[in-house]
Amino acid sequence: MALRAKALYDFNSENPGEITVKENEIVTLFSEQDIEGWLEGTNSRGQRGLLPASYVEILKNDSVSSFNNNSSRYANIPTGGFDSSCKVQNQEPYNNAPASSFTGYPGLPQQQPGTPASDDDWDDDWDDHSSVADEPSVVGSYRNYEGNGPSSYSISTSSMPRGAQQTKSSATVGKNLNRFSTFVKSGGEAFVLGEAAGFVKDGDKICVVMGQYGPEWQENPYPFCCTIDDPTKQTKFKGMKSYISYKLTPTHTQSQVNRRYKHFDWLYARLVEKFPVISVPHIPEKQATGRFEEDFISKRRRGLIWWMNHMTSHPVLARCDVFQHFLTCPSTDEKIWKQGKRKAEKDEMVGANFFLTISTPAAPLDLQDVESRIDGFKAFSKKMDDSVIQVNATLSEFARKQIAGFKKEYQRVGQSFKYLSQAFELDQQPYSVGLNQAIAYTGEAYEVIGDYFEDQPKQDLDPVMDLLALYQGHLTNYPDIIHVQKGALTKVKESQKHVEEGKMESQQADGIRERCNIISFATLAEIQHFHQIRVRDFKSQMQHCLQQQISFFQKITGKLEEALQKYDNA
Repeated sequence: MALRAKALYDFNSENPGEITVKENEIVTLFSEQDIEGWLEGTNSRGQRGLLPASYVEILKNDSVSSFNNNSSRYANIPTGGFDSSCKVQNQEPYNNAPASSFTGYPGLPQQQPGTPASDDDWDDDWDDHSSVADEPSVVGSYRNYEGNGPSSYSISTSSMPRGAQQTKSSATVGKNLNRFSTFVKSGGEAFVLGEAAGFVKDGDKICVVMGQYGPEWQENPYPFCCTIDDPTKQTKFKGMKSYISYKLTPTHTQSQVNRRYKHFDWLYARLVEKFPVISVPHIPEKQATGRFEEDFISKRRRGLIWWMNHMTSHPVLARCDVFQHFLTCPSTDEKIWKQGKRKAEKDEMVGANFFLTISTPAAPLDLQDVESRIDGFKAFSKKMDDSVIQVNATLSEFARKQIAGFKKEYQRVGQSFKYLSQAFELDQQPYSVGLNQAIAYTGEAYEVIGDYFEDQPKQDLDPVMDLLALYQGHLTNYPDIIHVQKGALTKVKESQKHVEEGKMESQQADGIRERCNIISFATLAEIQHFHQIRVRDFKSQMQHCLQQQISFFQKITGKLEEALQKYDNA
């Protein structure tokens, strides 16, 4: 006889392999045994797939019995009372809780918690190994931090799965059980549902203001830039290991520091973890071989210069503590570096808590207008991504032709003219000497022009392609940023529906809307910053490219004019 169950709550499928069920809907199960918190069954519409075990009750002998196979998921939830702010009272620190109540779909790779690299890595070669293992994602209302100080997350009743709630009168907005979702991993969901709690210091506050074109990040009152020079090959362990060191000089300190690629890599990992709705520019990719070849070192340095330019130009990234530590910590002071490294790796203002640091204008945004603007940027970024890929491929092919094809063709022309002059020399007529020399010079001029073509892409095309590579990285960041905002907006719509159905207090829904408003302000501010630097960068780089092209053809014209003058006295 088929096993039947009744759905306790609405569940909307958000991933392949899941099925949607409505409250009180009767579903047919294939087994009473859950698989990592999920059951497989068929809903009333005949759709087969997975649904959360805690969302249903098994029907046995026409009576309803609670489905408790997954009760171990709540073993670590504190049993003490809650104070008025929904914080647990009289309990031990909530440090041993699992990183998530959902461990993923059967068959999918599981995300394993990692730990920051040892401080002994100060002098290790991070080019071939990641400096920091993947941190556990911020899921639910807590993160596996050490200690339980004032900045730690506090658990609230809304953080429990709906299957653990006592009554439906306190129904909450549904949680996405896919821990691989960007909305979940970023901490956006936990923040919107009111599960983030932490002490925000003045130095951690990030301000969004209303500018001429909408929300934007508050300007950095102390702007600066940083040069990257003198890439130098160095060795250690008596020459057994080699690496490239770069000289960094920030203008606000004028103090030189030396950094290796591994330090950039470590910094990038910290920034990505900390800022879920900010597009952190990608650093140049790693390369296993040829790391000490001149062309590769030059290309990596150009990429790091672009990266640094975008970091110092960003009002938020430029001022964050971990970036300032990277720029200002003396190269020879290992102790101070380790202290700053530990502090960054234990930063509590990440994930859901990051959103607590954002201060926004008092007037709320029109969420319909926000949705329209986000959709417009989504279409723009997709079109820009496609065009960037096309332009990059076209310029790469054009550069290849200049370096190989054009150079070869001009040299063939030059050699042909020189061969002609050698033939003319056989006439041994004194009045033809000038002509023979002019033709020979013309041949040499064409060979030199061939060399010009070989060198020219470094002056005009390569800088444009470096810029395109940086923006390709930015454009790959925005789908996740948009997903966080879209997820927050979805929760607002769900809460409004609950209010209309009498399942949620309007005050609770207002809180969700206010927190979505914060994420929306931050997202629009980041989009505004992207457009501003995009206009600045592409205007500057296109001007540079055209100026270099003009100089290039002027140089060719000058060489041809020199050849032409040789015929005046021939």
